[in-house]
Amino acid sequence: MNLSATVPIFRFTSLAVIAALSLLSPVNAQVNLPSGSSQPQPIDPNDPNNLRPTGQNNSLLSLEGGKRLMTEAGNAVSSQNYDAAAKKLQEARTVFNQLSNFYQELNSSFSGIDNRVADTQRKKALETAQMRDEATYQLALVHRAQNKPELAVPLLIQIVKSQNPTRDLGKKAYQQLLELGFVDAPFPKGGSSASSPSPSSPSQKK
Repeated sequence: MNLSATVPIFRFTSLAVIAALSLLSPVNAQVNLPSGSSQPQPIDPNDPNNLRPTGQNNSLLSLEGGKRLMTEAGNAVSSQNYDAAAKKLQEARTVFNQLSNFYQELNSSFSGIDNRVADTQRKKALETAQMRDEATYQLALVHRAQNKPELAVPLLIQIVKSQNPTRDLGKKAYQQLLELGFVDAPFPKGGSSASSPSPSSPSQKK
């Protein structure tokens, strides 16, 4: 099944939307980090579900670990194993989100003390937040391939909020919402009503 074809329009009641949005926790880190922005929620060190850095390049809580999960997810998509792909992408989201939170905390700690260190951590926070949003977008596409729009919609909304509708990934996320029938106003105005998935997109085959 080619998901670039027209997707049936799903109608959601307000209660259904609220229920869908409650399925997934909001993303803490934002791509835009204006000064004076609210701090991310602290991560409980006693929570066994939290991933922890080990100081090694092959650790899970690292850029390399997150990228490795993304690669494994891509391989699962290629074999149309969407359940495995969704699991790997969710793990990648967690890794990148926690990394972004940690770097934001370091940025805040060094702000006004050593701006060189603070700026370095801010850049890393931005980089990992971007990767988190990319993993979120791929996860939304996987849910769409699974015919689970109730899971894809909240993720797409998170991306639009995090990225801003004018950024490329934000536009792509909004386009997915348009194709799903969740929104009915094209953006930008007069834009195409159908998107062209990237070669790595799981919506190319099912």
